[in-house]
Amino acid sequence: MSARLPEGGLAIDRDRPVSFTFNGTRLPGFAGDTLASALLANGQHMVGRSFKYHRPRGIVASGAEEPNALLGVGEGPRFEPNQRATTTELADGMVTGSQNHWPTLENDVGALNAWIANKMPVFSAGFYYKTFLFPRFAWKHVYEPVIRNAAGLGAAPTEKDPDIYEHFHAHVETLVVGGGIAGLIAAQEAADRGEDVLLVEQGHILGGRAPADGDAIDGKSAPDWVAETEAALATHDNVRVRLRTMASGVYDHGYVLLYERVSDHLAPMADRPRHRLWRVRAKNIVMATGAIERPLTFANNDLPGVMLASAVRDYIRLYGVLPGKKVVVYANNDDAYRTALALHAAGAKVPAVIDVRPEVTGALPEQVRALGIPVMAGHGIARAIGKFRVEEVEVGKITGSSGEMTGRDDFYYCDLIAMSGGWSPVVHLWSHCGGKLTWDADRSLFQPDPARPPTGADGQAMVTCTGAANGALTLAEILGPERTDAPAEAPLAPHWFTPSRGKYAHGTKHFVDFQNDVTAADVRLAAREGYESVEHTKRYTTLGMATDQGKTSNINGLALLAEALGADIPVVGTTTFRPPYTPISMGAIAGSAKGKLFKAVRQTRMHGWHDRHGADWEPVGDWYRPYCYLRQGEDRHAAVTREVVNARTNVGLLDASTLGKIVVKGPDAGKFLDLIYTNMMSSLKVGRCRYGLMCTENGFLFDDGVVVRTGEDAFLCHTTSGGSDRVHAHMEEWLQTEWWDLKVWTANVTDQWAQVAVAGPAARKVIEAAGTDIDLSLPFMSYAEGKIGGLPCRLFRISFSGELSFEIATPAKGGLSLWRKLLAAGEPHGLMPYGTEALHVMRAEKGFIMIGDETDGTVTPQDLGLNWAVSKKKTDFIGKRAQERADLVRRGRKQLVGLLTEDPKQVLPDGAHAVKRVREHIAMETIGHVTSTYFSPTLGHSIAMGLVEDGLSRRGEWLDFPVDKDAVMRAQIVDPVFYDPKGEKQNV
Repeated sequence: MSARLPEGGLAIDRDRPVSFTFNGTRLPGFAGDTLASALLANGQHMVGRSFKYHRPRGIVASGAEEPNALLGVGEGPRFEPNQRATTTELADGMVTGSQNHWPTLENDVGALNAWIANKMPVFSAGFYYKTFLFPRFAWKHVYEPVIRNAAGLGAAPTEKDPDIYEHFHAHVETLVVGGGIAGLIAAQEAADRGEDVLLVEQGHILGGRAPADGDAIDGKSAPDWVAETEAALATHDNVRVRLRTMASGVYDHGYVLLYERVSDHLAPMADRPRHRLWRVRAKNIVMATGAIERPLTFANNDLPGVMLASAVRDYIRLYGVLPGKKVVVYANNDDAYRTALALHAAGAKVPAVIDVRPEVTGALPEQVRALGIPVMAGHGIARAIGKFRVEEVEVGKITGSSGEMTGRDDFYYCDLIAMSGGWSPVVHLWSHCGGKLTWDADRSLFQPDPARPPTGADGQAMVTCTGAANGALTLAEILGPERTDAPAEAPLAPHWFTPSRGKYAHGTKHFVDFQNDVTAADVRLAAREGYESVEHTKRYTTLGMATDQGKTSNINGLALLAEALGADIPVVGTTTFRPPYTPISMGAIAGSAKGKLFKAVRQTRMHGWHDRHGADWEPVGDWYRPYCYLRQGEDRHAAVTREVVNARTNVGLLDASTLGKIVVKGPDAGKFLDLIYTNMMSSLKVGRCRYGLMCTENGFLFDDGVVVRTGEDAFLCHTTSGGSDRVHAHMEEWLQTEWWDLKVWTANVTDQWAQVAVAGPAARKVIEAAGTDIDLSLPFMSYAEGKIGGLPCRLFRISFSGELSFEIATPAKGGLSLWRKLLAAGEPHGLMPYGTEALHVMRAEKGFIMIGDETDGTVTPQDLGLNWAVSKKKTDFIGKRAQERADLVRRGRKQLVGLLTEDPKQVLPDGAHAVKRVREHIAMETIGHVTSTYFSPTLGHSIAMGLVEDGLSRRGEWLDFPVDKDAVMRAQIVDPVFYDPKGEKQNV
């Protein structure tokens, strides 16, 4: 049955009909409709089931505050769950469906929850904390599977998303959020000052509430005034207006995320993005985000057909939809009377306006009375009656002293209740970045505190609020009374709860949070059980959590909590508002980073050569590196063995370009690195190298590498392949936030240099054959510059293999040329390239640690036997004080050891747990675990490294490693240096 009015609808284009399907039924609509307005136009009030009780739920609001109408939209790869019907613009052919029910919306098995809850209090606040304790075995096999199956709303998409998403960066002087009257005025004023302005509006039309309210501005109708102002803004070259764009979050330094739904209202198009995520830096941010109407709390106030009064008005005037034919208005303020007038003008019958205020006077109520509509002052709705939609309301007189219902009941037949409990400014974005709120007791609302705004780096306010977002709820307050004919409004009467007979009639529920099924009784129960903090109550009851972020529920819930605690509302305070303001798509967050672009693959200059010569690739951080080079008939194990043996006996070549390289320069560079590294770097002589460790503030090792002093004020810091960006960010954070006065500059030059390791007994001969002017007799841990093979190079006499080794760096463009020259020069000496696994085997043979293997975020240098790399002379470095904490120096910490298996051919599994001894029917206590494990072709024996409690004092002890149900491997604790313990090979 159609509820579409024969004319009107400022937001829709009646010349452009479209169609869509809801739960398999095709329905008509118009371009400009939201999914909600189109459903209402087709008489569809029930659109889903509630989260916990599976009660019938209908459309409540007309904007982003909608708590109920969360639908699945799209199909196949374009399916999106939990889309708000009130903000989803209708597109031709759109496929939609309701959620949280089975098998059908009307016949939902889950509705049994509501029936049970009416009989016994099993789903009250915190029931899950109290219910699923016994019997213990039932948790794993009964409770958890059932709960996991019932958790959440909607279904996750299962197919690959074919659409395009993109990120957009913008810098503006003034960002105006909200395209209502206040936002348009703010944009016009900024434009006239010559500022670069970006105005964003989450809907597809400008004007906010004014066009639906029907008041004049400057002698013009509100729609005409909005159209003229929009046209005037369009004449400014310094103004951009973006519709369908929601401000998601406000962050430090004027950084704002915007979410634009570019083409959801159109047929899928391959040539344009679906969604766009804007990253905006703004000097000034103006919040003109309006206010949200609050619902009233009465029994069964969640029935389909119970709507916010302003939403009813919106659907009539913006979309040409009459949501009900017989409508009871229930309010505590004058604004709701505008809805009664709009309903009457649209042809609906209004049996009564129920107003909780004892006396009701003023221009708007008098206009309603003049139409013959009864106004019942001092009354309230005791309960709504109906099954799948409102059919009747029970009304009683409210006694002011006790808040009880008194006198006889009146019943009104109706199919819609338009409720209004006052207004709450949208302060979410203001609060995201630290803006504080103040309580206005006269109007019962929290509004921005101008004395405590979000501030930028200069200490100046970076966000200002205007219009209803700043507490100016009427046009007269925004514009001044001389610019509008809007009638004056009498004060509202705070009203947080309408009692049933006996306050809580059996089988009735007074909902505060529709989305999370939180009732007034839940809030009061939380207070009784000691949850006095509003944040604790929020988590105990789920009030205002998840995607709703308390938009319609917050103030009512706070007021009920304050009443239960006998405290004032501002003392109880508000919950924390967090971004995003409303959910944004995962596609918008990812942007173009999907498929092959999900994570950029970094390649060295020699990547193509490796690929053509049998490289078996493995990901290392953001890079792909050869695990080994496979030859005809070889498997991985054989290839790695060949490469290790050759590097130990002849010479090997490794592409080490992926190692992080960070330049640190400036007069205070040495002082800075002394603070960054655990050992002393300022004492390093020019042309020398030193191995260094970096720790977190908690004293745990997080990266290592060789530091080279290239000049008096210049150092080159090598990092792990996956650590360059992380280490550089770590350095910059400390420089900018703690040691900002140091004269130091850093640059990540990892990609600017190709680097090659030449390792093995013949390494010096290979470099000589390639041709060089560098003296290759330079001592171990030294550095020199010159030419090799005619290319400018840096030569580092360092070794991660334990053999005679040189690492050669050349500007990246010469990397492949250097590689080829060394291959040619090394051919007479048996040179072979080797991959990362051979590198790991050789470093483990030498007992060298690997970040990420021997470290896991809880390991200190001392745990790894690296005390020698922790300076005792320095007064400070990052992590020094943490390493002195009792737990980090206690006996019994896990220490690095070597492990030799009883069977030389058996290789311990990576991560295998060590126990003292395996015994039947006795619980085994883990005392350590394997961190690195390999078969060593050099030793002809499997080797491993591990962390074992008091490992250094257990040398020679045998440990058991349960590796399968009935399989146990044994290994002996030995020194972790298995090969050339005196370093004679590398020091040749």
